[in-house]
Amino acid sequence: MKISATIIALNEERNIARAIESLRCCDEIVVVDSGSIDRTVEIAEKLGARVIESPWRGYAGQKNYATEQAAHDWVLSIDADESLSEALEAEIWQIKKSGAQYDAYTMPRLAQYLGRWILHSGWYPDRKVRLYNRRKARWCGEYVHESVKVSGSVGHLESNLLHFTCNSLTEHLKTMDRYTTLAAEQLVDQKLVIHWGRIVFDPLWTFFRTYFLKQGFRDGLEGLCIAYMAALYNFLKYAKARFMQSGR
Repeated sequence: MKISATIIALNEERNIARAIESLRCCDEIVVVDSGSIDRTVEIAEKLGARVIESPWRGYAGQKNYATEQAAHDWVLSIDADESLSEALEAEIWQIKKSGAQYDAYTMPRLAQYLGRWILHSGWYPDRKVRLYNRRKARWCGEYVHESVKVSGSVGHLESNLLHFTCNSLTEHLKTMDRYTTLAAEQLVDQKLVIHWGRIVFDPLWTFFRTYFLKQGFRDGLEGLCIAYMAALYNFLKYAKARFMQSGR
């Protein structure tokens, strides 16, 4: 059983080395770069990855394109700001040794936010399908929150995929601005009517759910930031969609 690792990247010189160096269990590493102007390509090539320059197709489209470029049917897809934990790498080595029993595998994703590992707030275990047979799986999602749709059996790995998110609130706000615009465009495309009640009350409910029901308070100040940012995300998503629908 041979595995191709795929990573999509744009200006990821801060993260790309960590991601690639964690993929020792893979037989090749394919990086699809969409126009980086930093050292992403240089670093990736130096570490032995095969780099393909390709225009941006959207998150799901870019990941499907990367999957198509792989030399092997089994694909391990990670983002540039992710890496395999040593325990997860060992689990994948075991699958390679014994053979796959399923068509795809989920893995829990553990996020680091503002320097702290987040164990609550609805962020963990955050299971994702990332190891899959491309003959039975495909990335879906036209705007944001892309995911792998599997037409077959799915197994579950127990060790963590590590996700290194924002190092600062400024970085989080910049990322949020981009994602809320995409989410708003999706709402407009779905022709969803944005009522004032949704704009006012959904963010409040999101904060309550994240901080109290999902025990974000157990994540300290970082958990409070996550709850506030989640509420702001929903407010901006609906507000932007409302402005878009009115032609502004």
